[in-house]
Amino acid sequence: MVCQTVLTKRLQLAHPIIQAPMAGGATTPDLVAAVCEAGALGFIGAAYLQPAQILEASQAVRTRTARPFGINLFAPLPEPDPPANPRPALERLAPFHAELGLPEPTLPASTTSKFSEQLAAALESGASVFSFTFGVLPEGAIRAIRARGMFLIGTATTVEEARDLEAAGVDAVVAQGSEAGAHRGTFAADFDAAMVGTIALVPQVVDAVRVPVIASGGIMDGRGIAAALALGASAAQLGTAFLTCDEAGVPEAHKAAILSAREHETRVTRAFSGRPARGIINRFMVEVDRADAPETILPYPLQNALTRPLRNAAAKQGRAEFLSLWAGQGLRLARRQAARDLIARLADETDAVMRRLAMPD
Repeated sequence: MVCQTVLTKRLQLAHPIIQAPMAGGATTPDLVAAVCEAGALGFIGAAYLQPAQILEASQAVRTRTARPFGINLFAPLPEPDPPANPRPALERLAPFHAELGLPEPTLPASTTSKFSEQLAAALESGASVFSFTFGVLPEGAIRAIRARGMFLIGTATTVEEARDLEAAGVDAVVAQGSEAGAHRGTFAADFDAAMVGTIALVPQVVDAVRVPVIASGGIMDGRGIAAALALGASAAQLGTAFLTCDEAGVPEAHKAAILSAREHETRVTRAFSGRPARGIINRFMVEVDRADAPETILPYPLQNALTRPLRNAAAKQGRAEFLSLWAGQGLRLARRQAARDLIARLADETDAVMRRLAMPD
């Protein structure tokens, strides 16, 4: 590949391509290993895994590839206050539960973070790269990660957040544009104010920090990767493009929804998790995420735990209208293929664009 950067050299990659660390089951060991074997960087999205599951997934990746891989956790967040009146949220979900043959919804018993235990497992995972989102890691966690010699990446949605991450000691920053699918990484600004597009955000972050920048948000093909590199990024991180790979662990109904949706059919919602996240518009999103009924959505992660039984049942029944169909705005460019073929296509497309730029007609 003609595109070698400071990150490809540092992380021993053939291509400046990173598979986004999507939590919730999408990043199977087969997907992560296939991405790594193809010369890109695969990530285990471990934020919702128990420590034993983190070790199991990591071992499964290590048995499939000897190449470097990454692991991702959410930065620990303050525990939300228990809802004064959870009844509206429970009543809103009750008809959906009945439709899927589930018992009446109940408040989750506990949403206490297991970050310390997860971190301990991640440190034993054998991963070469550790990334995080939703904030800045505690100093003790950063020291422990550095002691293992892991490359550390944080996620920013504004220049201010990127500077905060650099000051905390990260080795690189993901600049997450507003086009990105799934949860927003915003932590130092209002969510609405931090909805800055990738093409505007990346060069401003590049100018503001000295560490390498990874572009993320709406990037689906080699044209997007080449554009990110032209804006000063050292790599591009893609999520939605990998969700329709054969090895991705999302339900078939989710893959089908991505392949049939269009760029105007996503929006940012709090309906599924209580935290803003971009997904394909469906019935659950429309009926729950209403401006006139904010009390029907609990804060993150309570809402996420509350809707999990519904989402799990919907996945088994193939009911896309109740799934959190996370996807970015570039979803019209999604293709169904093996991960190795996706990486090969992305590399060829990027090379072609970069050569055209270097040798214009």
